Amino acid sequence: MTGREWKLDRRMKLNDAVWGALLLLLAMAILVHVQSFRTIPGQQYGPAIFPGLIAVGLAICAVLLIVKGLATRTQDSRRVQWMTLAPWTSSRRHVFAFALTVGVNVFYILLVDRLGFIPTGVIYLAALFAVFGVRLIWIVPLALLLTLVIHTAFYKLLKVPLPWGLLQGFIW
Repeated sequence: MTGREWKLDRRMKLNDAVWGALLLLLAMAILVHVQSFRTIPGQQYGPAIFPGLIAVGLAICAVLLIVKGLATRTQDSRRVQWMTLAPWTSSRRHVFAFALTVGVNVFYILLVDRLGFIPTGVIYLAALFAVFGVRLIWIVPLALLLTLVIHTAFYKLLKVPLPWGLLQGFIW
């Protein structure tokens, strides 16, 4: 086995049947959702036609993935191997970093409207910088500077309305 093959072999892998099942659930959710789209009077086709067609195509691909995944069997046994974990999953540090990455995204979603983009962004980046090993002296300045750069790019240049939250009335 070459070095590259060995590196690729160490990654976490999900069986195609698992991905197929997830995509099939997504396709069904899309099909259920597009049924609520209002029809356009006088039109033979409504706004649900294209998302519905894409969902049907996605469902067909999902079924094919499920069939392929179930057909794939391990060499040692005839059972389907649903998931193979990568070695990093046994490292507390790496699992914590993964959980924190998910956690800061949930934090952002839940609190960005109340706190505002700038405070939430600084906390978000500072937490990630801390867990991923940025030197302590650089965490707060980098988090603040990058948050302000991102805010300027989206708010001023791209005209994306970002929430001010706690800073409402203090800035601009």
